[in-house]
This record gives sequence, structure tokens and C-alpha cells, in this order.
Amino acid sequence: MDLTFTPEQTAFRDDLRSWLAENPPDPEPMDGGDDAHFAWRRDWQRRLYDAGWAAPSWPAEYGGRGATPSESAIYFEEMGRARVPFSANTLGLLLGGPTLMVWGTPEQKERYLPPILSAEEIWCQGFSEPDAGSDLASLKTRAVKHGEEWVVTGQKVWTSGAQYSKWCMLVARTDSDVAKHKGLTYFLMDMEQEAVQVRPLRQITGEAEFNELFIEEARIPDANVVGGVGNGWKVALTTLMNERAGLGFALQIRLRQLLDDLIARAAGQGLLEDPLYADALAELHVRCESLRLMAWKGLTDAERYGQPGPEGSLVKWLWSDTNQRLTELAVDIVGPEALTAGTGWSYEFLRARGNTIEGGTTEVLKNIVAERVLGLPRLKAAA
Repeated sequence: MDLTFTPEQTAFRDDLRSWLAENPPDPEPMDGGDDAHFAWRRDWQRRLYDAGWAAPSWPAEYGGRGATPSESAIYFEEMGRARVPFSANTLGLLLGGPTLMVWGTPEQKERYLPPILSAEEIWCQGFSEPDAGSDLASLKTRAVKHGEEWVVTGQKVWTSGAQYSKWCMLVARTDSDVAKHKGLTYFLMDMEQEAVQVRPLRQITGEAEFNELFIEEARIPDANVVGGVGNGWKVALTTLMNERAGLGFALQIRLRQLLDDLIARAAGQGLLEDPLYADALAELHVRCESLRLMAWKGLTDAERYGQPGPEGSLVKWLWSDTNQRLTELAVDIVGPEALTAGTGWSYEFLRARGNTIEGGTTEVLKNIVAERVLGLPRLKAAA
């Protein structure tokens, strides 16, 4: 793995860096709650789209720039460096679109990819259920074929951005007579129907980032099956690998920013002379650099083999643990401000509590790393 930029990569970075310097996002809204904040991110994505920067890693034929995985890494690093917001349609850009590029029909790609890119249609991910979180194959949401459409009934939870979404990447059970991994199908469900009810879940941060979905005989046309009936497990794995590779890289950059802010705060208070704080910050620095290099390796592997590998689970696992350690240390360094509602550090501390659960629990990610990265045998249940 060579981290020296080629002339082409340097030109790509400089082009993006110049555009970001000349086109900063509007100030983040202080009033209006979640709706105003989402509208701010949506407007930002549309500006990126108009300039051709919404998803440079997408092939040019779908509206991207055909950027290599290494250039995609540069893109995330520069976005982090500029401290701009995440695009409103992050799940569509990083998960839905790339999944359709692998499994979608020509008609599906033509219909769904352009409005993902422009943020005209927002996407969410309907995988987790109350009794099937990390164990996706145990889901109970049912889809029954009825003529030229499917009738879906069930419940989903932890669905990010569902209250703003037009489409849901939904996995449902279509066959109960086969092994649980084989009886699943991947659908694109229209969220704008009365049979789909969205209930926001208010978090300890005060925002409603996640939602419950209650689905009572929702209708999905047969044309909205992705990858074929009964092949939902394989299609879902494509989505999950993109989730842990793409989001993992962006998140480790955000972690580096938080650590730099915390080091600056500690320096301003003279705490870098205290060996206890200095050692703790040094350990977080080493972890951040390790995560950065692992994220780069994951993108290098994707460039070499054509798709992300299971190593993305390791990045997400270590990021979750490191971010929680960082925000806990921030409470000691920053003091009461870090525990005062409405401050930036209090938000980071509270939000970090969910890191080891969302996007795959740490326990499940450890199993994936053990079995698929290290090649260790599966743990057999006791007789």
C-alpha cells in the first residue's frame, strides 16, 4: 500500500479543495430543529450535485466522475478537512446506489440512480427489526406475492432518516420453507403510502435520527425486486459491505477532527504537561492513525478486487470503541461544559453511546473479523 499520491490524484485533490474553498456551505441553522438541519444538508448535496461532486466514485455513466477508491478516500478526507456536513442522502449515495449498480436491472438503474444523486429522492435502510437486529436472517417481516405485486407486513426499527425518505431498501421473508438465509428478498419500497407508518425515536441527544416503521399490507411492484426473489441475503451483504467501508472512512476522519479539538483544548489548559492526560491523548492518536491506515487498506483492497471486503467490520468496531474513549476523556479535560445540555461536547459524549450498537454491534463485528478475516472456526453451540 503506497500512500504517495500520483499526479492524477494530486490534481483530483486540488480541484476538490479549490471548489470547497470557493463554495462553503451555508451556516448551520440554529433554529427549526431536525427539519431545518435536514433541509440544510439537502441543499448542500444539491450544490455538490450541480458541481459534479455529490458522488465522484460513481461511474460517469451514472452521474459520477469514475473516481478510483483511492480518489474516493481523498474525497472523504478533503470533505472532513473542510468540515462540511454529510450529504442528506448518505444512505442512498453510499449504500443504495452502489447496491443497484451491482444487482439492479437496467430499468432500475435508469429510474432510481439520478434522483439519489440529486437528493430529489431520499433513501433509508429497512433491515433491523425488534427481534432481528444484528441477526438479520431472523427477520419476520413477510412479503407475499399477489398478482404483479408483493404485499408486505411487518415492523422495522432503527431506520435512519425514514421520516424524510421516499424509498426504503427493505429485506423481507418470502419463503419460510427454506433455510432462513435463503428465504429473503430485497425490495425497494415506496415510503409514501398509508400502509407505511413512520414513528420517530427521540434520542438522549434530543434529535430523532432513527425511526420505527410499521408496515401493514404495503404494496411493492414485482419490478421493485432487486437481485431476484430469494436472493436477498446476497444483495443485503453488498449493502452492508459498502456501509462499513464507505461510512467507516468518513467516520475516522471525523474522529481525527474531534481528537485535534480535544488536544487543542488540553493544550490551552496546560494539561499536556500532565503525563496521565498526555498518555491518554497519545494512545488516542495512535488509534486514529491505525484506523486511517486500515481504512486506506480497505479502499486499496476494493480497488484491487472490485468490492469492499469484511475488513470494514474491523474499522467500524475500532472506531466505535475509540470514539467512546475519546468522548469520555473529553469529560475529564473539558469539565462541566461536556456534561451541559446543548453544548457540542455534551452532544458528542451522548451520541457516542450508540456507536457500539448501530451499524452492526461490536459483538457481531468481532465474530465477522474472527471468522472472515482471521479464518478462525465458528463457535459451536453447546449440545
